Amino acid sequence: MLQECWLDKENAVRLVFFRKFIWFTYESTPSYNHNGIPKLNAIVERGIYAMISLYHVYKSYDNRINALSDISFEIEKGEFVFLTGLTGAGKTTLLRLLFREELPTAGQILVNGKNVAVMKEKEIPFLRREIGVVFQDFKLLWNRSVFDNLAFVLKIFGVSREEIKERVWKILKLVKLQHKINSTAINLSGGEQQRVAIARALINQPRLLLADEPTGNLDPEISQDIVILFESINDAGTTVVFATHDIDLVKRLSKRMIRLDKGKVEYDPKSEIPPDQIKGKKVFWNNIHEPEE
Repeated sequence: MLQECWLDKENAVRLVFFRKFIWFTYESTPSYNHNGIPKLNAIVERGIYAMISLYHVYKSYDNRINALSDISFEIEKGEFVFLTGLTGAGKTTLLRLLFREELPTAGQILVNGKNVAVMKEKEIPFLRREIGVVFQDFKLLWNRSVFDNLAFVLKIFGVSREEIKERVWKILKLVKLQHKINSTAINLSGGEQQRVAIARALINQPRLLLADEPTGNLDPEISQDIVILFESINDAGTTVVFATHDIDLVKRLSKRMIRLDKGKVEYDPKSEIPPDQIKGKKVFWNNIHEPEE
């Protein structure tokens, strides 16, 4: 079934959706409409290479209140982005859409080139293998050891026992908790529990790390240590989206900040993409090859 939509209010770009694939065609020399707006929004062409691309995303619930309204932005591979806003601004809802915990009411979401909005149920586990998620409430196995909390993720993917031991030890060294490998999760401090949650999110070597208020329940000193840990993870090449309402924490780092307010993007320094970055190309999105004529 074919479905068409426009990416901007001037009807400058038409996307044609067929199942999970997206393709579009445009001239190698871009033309402009009567308002001088390029007929191709560069965010589309760049979206193939971005880790996250959102196009006019809406999310509403049974009460018909929009939790998210007309969200459009992209996050490059290897980028570190703070997602900020007051409680109820839509940060958690947006993250849940990215790892397909929920579906958008309208709009398109691409994560590492995959169209999450129309993804089949059987494809979701493969998407989540590429994504690590750190929850505010940790979601640990409280009566199990630190080792067990990390190992069970790898067991699900059929990793051998010897490799599990090696990878758990390496990731615990990264978060500086190797000395707690046999400790029960419930007996750890709050900061240590958060480090275990981060280690679990990283254990499968994800390309994208999503963190939902990971410092929300921690004191300022420990929070700073957690942010430094996320920076080191990002330096190794992992894309990081860090949701927080702690503006003081954000100000201490010179990272991009996307601020939400009442479900809308209130501020994003990269919202405008220069027209001179537009390049002509025909794209068959997801598997990234040209469609048959």
